[in-house]
Amino acid sequence: MAENEWLSTDFYKVLGVSKDASADDIKKAYRKLARKYHPDVNKTKEAEEKFKDISEAYDVLSKKED
Repeated sequence: MAENEWLSTDFYKVLGVSKDASADDIKKAYRKLARKYHPDVNKTKEAEEKFKDISEAYDVLSKKED
């Protein structure tokens, strides 16, 4: 994801959670989406990109709790 895209990305929306979601809710949403879009399960190029976006969103939002 390009830097300017990263700045305008709503990571909560990527994971499908509200902005007041708990760390546990964020983790659950990430795991659910990761299973659906993981490249070992879903071989499409779109799924690969979606998985990268999901992983990045989780990385950013999980660090928020630190």
